[in-house]
Amino acid sequence: MMQTLKVKLDTSAENNRALLETMHQFNAACNYVGEKAFELHTANKIELQKIVYRDIREMFGISAQMAVRAISKSCEAYKRDKSIKPKFDPNGAVIYDQRIMSWKGLDRVSLLTLDGRIKLPVVICDYHAPRLDRIRGQADLIFQNGTFYLCVVVDVPEPKKSVPQNVLGVDLGIKNIAVDSSGEEFSGEKIEKVRSKIDNLKADLQSCGTDSAKRHLKKLSGKEARFHRDVNHCISKKLVAKAIDT
Repeated sequence: MMQTLKVKLDTSAENNRALLETMHQFNAACNYVGEKAFELHTANKIELQKIVYRDIREMFGISAQMAVRAISKSCEAYKRDKSIKPKFDPNGAVIYDQRIMSWKGLDRVSLLTLDGRIKLPVVICDYHAPRLDRIRGQADLIFQNGTFYLCVVVDVPEPKKSVPQNVLGVDLGIKNIAVDSSGEEFSGEKIEKVRSKIDNLKADLQSCGTDSAKRHLKKLSGKEARFHRDVNHCISKKLVAKAIDT
């Protein structure tokens, strides 16, 4: 069974510059390929590679294998919806495979950048440690909130199949986020209080309009959604644990 792990990279200011520059050029190349794919109405990687390979190598300074990965990423995006031209964010994911990425043990990884290869420490937690020795295939380099991560694919053993003797039913709602068939309720009151508090704070900050208020609004962006996800995750874990125990 394949599983994706998101591991944090420990980078310096110089590493960040090299990775960001590589990321921007890679996605600029993806945009160029996307334009050609849309113009020629083709998602055939082999045909597009013949047309754009030399151009993107010269225009964006990326390596041969990175150019191949950019063509592949653009073709996959265009293939999903051929009615629109693919467009990629400058900070979009960079696809690394075994030719441009190599692991140096479990706690360091070597990545190719426009400046050459750089070796980066990987922050390993207790969850990642027993799985990272089973890394398979490519990885995606992503940039979130000023931090670089690698989303790596690992091959994990299939869990043993269990034969349930009973069923725990779950009803989902708004006032109560979940109610299980044993009668236990998981209230949504806490989420509603946070939502109301954030909405009121946003309204006050928007009416204020100062630079400080705008900075505060930016910090609030996504806070409510993250809180919702955390509450839902905690409830899910409790329900699963209850189902396993009973």
